[in-house]
Amino acid sequence: MLSQVIGNIFSVGLFLVLAVMILSMAIKIVREYQRLVVFRLGRCIGQKGPGIVFLIPLVDRAVWVDLREQYLEIPHQTCITKDNAPISVDFLIYWKVVNAVDSVVQVAHFAGASQGISTTTLRAVIGDIVLDDVLAKREHINQVLRVKLDEVTERWGVKVTAVEIREILPPKDVQEAMTRQMTAERNRRAVVLEADGKREATITVAEGDKQSAILRAEGDRQAAILRAEGFSLALDKIFSVAKTVDAKTMSLQYLETLKAMGASPATKFVLPMEFTNLLRPFLAHTEKAAE
Repeated sequence: MLSQVIGNIFSVGLFLVLAVMILSMAIKIVREYQRLVVFRLGRCIGQKGPGIVFLIPLVDRAVWVDLREQYLEIPHQTCITKDNAPISVDFLIYWKVVNAVDSVVQVAHFAGASQGISTTTLRAVIGDIVLDDVLAKREHINQVLRVKLDEVTERWGVKVTAVEIREILPPKDVQEAMTRQMTAERNRRAVVLEADGKREATITVAEGDKQSAILRAEGDRQAAILRAEGFSLALDKIFSVAKTVDAKTMSLQYLETLKAMGASPATKFVLPMEFTNLLRPFLAHTEKAAE
């Protein structure tokens, strides 16, 4: 009796295990970024998903495919440029699956196949470009590599979205020559900038001196005009006052002048013509007294 109960429990447990295994093989939950490529008895019947996908256990076989964009790292590759200079280049390939069925049916191992075609394509592209252009035209090389790789991977249901060169290592002697060239170029720029600074400073100083001279000349001119105007006003004032002076006042002024001249230590005197007219009355009186 006990052995029969144990046998029944074992049978039920085995049935439950088999049921869970069959359900897990028959029901698949596919995410939005995934697809299932289903093979029924070895024949591809297409892709399934996203959502719940029902499969026939032991008949259908599913291959998971990720539709998200991914990258493939290509290690350093030695290439020969058009001018026979060896360089080492490493880059990244960004790709995504656009046809899940072709990505499974048309290529066995996409990463390995992509790496092989990438290295050969890189050598072909670099071989057509001289060293200076390789160092200066990375964007052009990236674009050419992307187009050439995309032409090959299109039949695999894969789209190459971008190619990015990470590092280009020229030979050591070329690096040293580039360093010397860069140093010489920086020295040249420094000398040119210093010369431009001195020229600008000289021009600024000369411009300041010119403005200063102009301002000084303008000030002197204004001062001369003001002095002339003041002298003219003084003469006008003297002339206006002199017109109101009579002969007696002038005579007294002349006498005061003679008095001042007599008190001075000078031995030479300059007398105006009007002074003789002033002395005529005195001379005439003297002559009459003498007669």
